[in-house]
Amino acid sequence: MASQAHLDKMAVRRDYRNLWHTDLMSTMRADPGYCCLSAICAPCISYMLRKRALYGDMSRYTCCGGYMPCSGRCGESKCPEFCLCTEVFLCFGNSVATTRFMLQDEFNIQTTQCDNCIIGFMFCIQQLACIFSIVACITGMEELQEASQILSCFADLVYCTVCACMQTQHKVEMDKRDGKFGPQPAMAVPPSQQMSRMDQSVPPSIGYPPPPAYGQPYGYPPPQNQGYPPAAYPPPAGAYPPQGYPPAGYPR
Repeated sequence: MASQAHLDKMAVRRDYRNLWHTDLMSTMRADPGYCCLSAICAPCISYMLRKRALYGDMSRYTCCGGYMPCSGRCGESKCPEFCLCTEVFLCFGNSVATTRFMLQDEFNIQTTQCDNCIIGFMFCIQQLACIFSIVACITGMEELQEASQILSCFADLVYCTVCACMQTQHKVEMDKRDGKFGPQPAMAVPPSQQMSRMDQSVPPSIGYPPPPAYGQPYGYPPPQNQGYPPAAYPPPAGAYPPQGYPPAGYPR
């Protein structure tokens, strides 16, 4: 039942929507120093990454994440640090894979096709090297033995390189989780004259004359100095109709 549950979880991981912050091909460029350190001190890096993936809470630790038959039976609850040290040294590949699965399940991260091809090539070259070694031992041919040794060295080189890149990928993802990429750039503040102020009862008038005071008529009547009303208004008696009106020839 446990194996079937793990298989079902593996199938669910293919439908995850998120992606790794950096793929395996870009890990050397993302953090070259850590990638080199992962290749030199691989078990120590695996120990630190697993503990960091557990947020430092070793009470949650289970050997190989529960994917192996011995998981939960190695005394993890009594001495989880010692069990983790044993795991990263004796089952290094499983320790890297377990940390990877934990991060994928936590953040719904899928593995890209390019990363799958790299990991698949690593497994294939290891299997091929193992087959060549078995055939060379059976046949006893020196040429085949030399070829199997060269292939085994190449498989080990690929294995160490891919594991270092994977651990760097995990480290970068946890840096993203813990907010270690630095603060986001702040947006520029607009000038003060372009900002609306909530402490003003009346918004400032820009480009318009100030409104008149309350109770003062707005523009009526016109000022006296503009000739309103006319000085000769109304006309005196007898001055209407004006002279010459109506014109001559107009019927009365």
